[in-house]
Amino acid sequence: MRPRYGARMPSGRLLPRSTPIASGVPSRAVSALLDQLEARSVPCHSLMIVRHGHVIAEGWWAPYSAERPHLLYSLTKSFTSVAVGLAITDGLLSLDDRVVDVLAEHVPADIPEQGLRLTVHHLLSMTTGHATDTLEEAWRLQPDDLVRGFLRLPFAHAEGTRHTYDNSTGFVLARMVERVTGRDLRDLLDERLFAPMGIDLVEWDQVASGASFGFHGLHLTTEAVAAFGELLLREGRWGDRQIVPQEWVKLATSQHIETFEVEGSPENEDSLCGYGYQFWMSRHGYRGHGAYGQRCIVVPSHDLVVAVTGETEPGAVLDLLWDYLLPALDEVESARDDEALAERLRSLSLEPVRGTADPGRSAVAIHEATARNAPLPDGITVAVRPVDGGWRVRLGSFDVEVGHRTWRESSPLGRPVVATGAWQGDTFVADLYVITTPHHVRLVVDAGGGAAAATWSTVPLTGPRLDLHLRSPLRTRPDVA
Repeated sequence: MRPRYGARMPSGRLLPRSTPIASGVPSRAVSALLDQLEARSVPCHSLMIVRHGHVIAEGWWAPYSAERPHLLYSLTKSFTSVAVGLAITDGLLSLDDRVVDVLAEHVPADIPEQGLRLTVHHLLSMTTGHATDTLEEAWRLQPDDLVRGFLRLPFAHAEGTRHTYDNSTGFVLARMVERVTGRDLRDLLDERLFAPMGIDLVEWDQVASGASFGFHGLHLTTEAVAAFGELLLREGRWGDRQIVPQEWVKLATSQHIETFEVEGSPENEDSLCGYGYQFWMSRHGYRGHGAYGQRCIVVPSHDLVVAVTGETEPGAVLDLLWDYLLPALDEVESARDDEALAERLRSLSLEPVRGTADPGRSAVAIHEATARNAPLPDGITVAVRPVDGGWRVRLGSFDVEVGHRTWRESSPLGRPVVATGAWQGDTFVADLYVITTPHHVRLVVDAGGGAAAATWSTVPLTGPRLDLHLRSPLRTRPDVA
């Protein structure tokens, strides 16, 4: 029988804890999963496994930590889907409602005939008929009105016949929900979803107008993502309350259209399993899926939820879950294995920069933005000054704190950055983690040559400027290639 929850667990927890052995999850299978992540250099930031309603394994790779919300990228879309379901259940919206009727003031004069027929169903299933993701082109056409730009674009397929992954659909859905409910998407989800579940650490990135993206920008803790997966697994029920209608959960997490391989994309077998209503189908169950490895994986057949954050390829973690975790479920093992796994999970860490502290040494250099998508402007001064077993590094107009063989946190512009560094001969090297996102910057300062260079590990989809991602809330227009 499932445990019942209605409020927060002790110490602010959303879900109860148990041991792997008590929930039929062999610790050696989780250890094998960790071994493979390590052997393949898969940069995970967190992992939480929930079986039979209990968290049985959880770990964060330092400097990432349990209490910190993490950018979910397109996993946000699954939460927008829930908001649509709430509006439909309230009788304010229907799957057959047309965009042009709900958002009439955004309809352009040159709208193609097919644009007049687009419905909520087409947006949710990403079957509008466009050939590619429309976001960049729609915003180019209408910088101040993405909905209008979206409705101006030509079509390659009849509506409802082919899936094309399209970020604009989440934006348009968010605006439709806001129009029919009279509520900001964030306020609606706070009241109807997050507050009833006890989730209070919620952050949203915004477009320039202050609206939520709808398709991206939600920040939650790993446990909140896992709790969302449990809510879906229980078909919308949380404790004694039906928070999300059962019918909507079933509908949203069922396949509505086939998916196909996209040329040039890092596809994997799970990406070809079909698409629901802002949810992906998987070889086992279904998932909410965000860029760089943000996952909420729900496997009803095994009463299993897995939440992952990181900076990984699309299939990296899924392949390992299917190959190492699922086949071993419900095998018998020793409780001693549980203890060893728990200790390993507590000690997970990304590797600090190697090198010496070289106390007292400083450096001043000029940043050369030779690389495309450089995080810092060309020509700014970079200054490295030793302080308390670490450094204070000035990056033009703001400072960040850097630790040696440890992680040091600062919030120069509002959002935290956690950094580690060291001297490697005549070169100072630091990794600056924008800790609420999957991304970090590698800074290299040549003390002898007087030159500095900064590069992203992976470039944020909302643009390369580091200072932008250190402000809260991040407010920008997306720059998606």
